Amino acid sequence: MKINLKQIEVFRAVMIAGSIRGASEMLYVSQPAVSRLLSHTEQRIGFPLFKRIRGRLHATQEAKKLFHQVEAVYDGVQRVNDMARELYEHQEGILNLVASPSVGHMLIPAAIAAYRQSHPHVKLTFHYLTHTPLTDRLIKQQADLAVTILPIKHPNLEQEEIGSARLVCICPYNHPLARRSMLEIKDLLEYPFISYDKGSPFGQMVRELFENSGHEARSVLDVGSPQNACALVQAGAGIALVDQFSAKSWTASGIVTRPIAAAPTLKAYLVRLRDEPVSQISLSFMETLKATFRKEGDFGNFDLDMPAAAGASAGRASAPRRK
Repeated sequence: MKINLKQIEVFRAVMIAGSIRGASEMLYVSQPAVSRLLSHTEQRIGFPLFKRIRGRLHATQEAKKLFHQVEAVYDGVQRVNDMARELYEHQEGILNLVASPSVGHMLIPAAIAAYRQSHPHVKLTFHYLTHTPLTDRLIKQQADLAVTILPIKHPNLEQEEIGSARLVCICPYNHPLARRSMLEIKDLLEYPFISYDKGSPFGQMVRELFENSGHEARSVLDVGSPQNACALVQAGAGIALVDQFSAKSWTASGIVTRPIAAAPTLKAYLVRLRDEPVSQISLSFMETLKATFRKEGDFGNFDLDMPAAAGASAGRASAPRRK
């Protein structure tokens, strides 16, 4: 009943080419050899794969279903070949990184740039993903390291805290809230508010912050991530609550950041598989990453002032007109 890889290869070639002749040309073998192997495959599996009608081959329904699985096998083989080529071309190693959008827009790129200076021959891949896809990449060993600002609870993963930030309010530089040094939740109520999907971790965090202050979060827009919120605030769609990691990557965009009383603290976590040995490449990158967070992700003395250019613009905007 079992078929081998050679039989799978011939079956796939016939399905793609649509003929014995085309398959033989694809595989660089004779037509009789393709015919014999195809017939032997049909005998092994116990049902026909093709119907011969007026000298032409027509795939059966069973063959079409089998072909989908065969393509999945070939995709896996292609990934193995790609990995082998990558390992040959980058013999110092390959490091696959993933991160949540909040840290993925600035801090991880900064760490990668610093790491490349001392490890120019290491190949790196980097993607920023939301919580669930990021976890899946680690579990499936499609990523070596992940950085996220939301804790991941999984028995096969371990995490280490490498930084922290608070939830803050962002608004345009000329917004009334930009003149305040500290905000409370009640200060936000009269302005269009951008929040997050109610079932998301950020959505739950914002809702709890409002409820703890005795108010209800009523949003005009719900978005998928703090980076989406930053883009909408920059466009003038409203105000939002985001983490300081995200806000830091938009400091040159005319967005003002203001602290919120009783705002929760978010942690940045470095996450990896628990029982997998840590490669030397991973260890060296982890050190660079932690150094980057110490340098770029320190919010102990968070600057409450407007960006210089924005502040100057605000001053001009508020000056009375001459008559």
